[in-house]
Amino acid sequence: MNPGMHLLRPDGRHLDQVRPVKITRDFIKYAEGSVLIEMGETKVICTASVEEKVPPFLKDKGVGWVTAEYAMLPRATQERTQREAARGKQGGRTLEIQRLVGRALRAVTDTRDMGERTIWIDCDVIQADGGTRTASITGSFVALADAFAVLKKKGLIKKRPLTDYLAAVSVGKVGGQVMVDLAYEEDSLAEVDMNLVMTGGGRFVEVQGTAERLPFEKKDFDEFLSVGWNAIRHLVKLQKELIGALE
Repeated sequence: MNPGMHLLRPDGRHLDQVRPVKITRDFIKYAEGSVLIEMGETKVICTASVEEKVPPFLKDKGVGWVTAEYAMLPRATQERTQREAARGKQGGRTLEIQRLVGRALRAVTDTRDMGERTIWIDCDVIQADGGTRTASITGSFVALADAFAVLKKKGLIKKRPLTDYLAAVSVGKVGGQVMVDLAYEEDSLAEVDMNLVMTGGGRFVEVQGTAERLPFEKKDFDEFLSVGWNAIRHLVKLQKELIGALE
């Protein structure tokens, strides 16, 4: 940790400190896998549902599929937002986030070992305070692992077809300071905003980085990756404590 990381943020955290994380499993009675993930004031329900068929483009190929949907409750935010169902279509941000979640989970799933079935991941944000997409990924991985455990227990698969753990975190530069896991208050002021998705082994799955106000240098980018990886290691440790070995 460099000395600057000791500076405090509006909620009292150090620059490299993630918000308090709480993951409650079996949160929804009916889903094969379900968690409520809380990262600070951001709260997301992630469920994993098993469907005994695959999309048409995968039919009779002997592989499975993992896909995701994402939504935000009308009062997850400070002002009420209209339900997308009432508008009749999903917005661009919603589509982007659900594709990101699906891609990220598929990166650590061996679809050849899950049989011809689909696992639907639903991420429902009940309260948003920054980092909803990254919390969705971290929570969804636990829900997915639990759904695979149900399939294994039923004898439908031999082992959980997961190749590694998966977690995500936001990193940003706010007021010239690099910080991790941005709350909304910080995110709205960020000069640079980045979302980092990594495996438990430290490999990159996705890096979404944008200069919101000022272009950034390579040394900043290296620092984002370093601080982000430390935070992801912390999240993966929590996942391991909950779901154990991936077998």
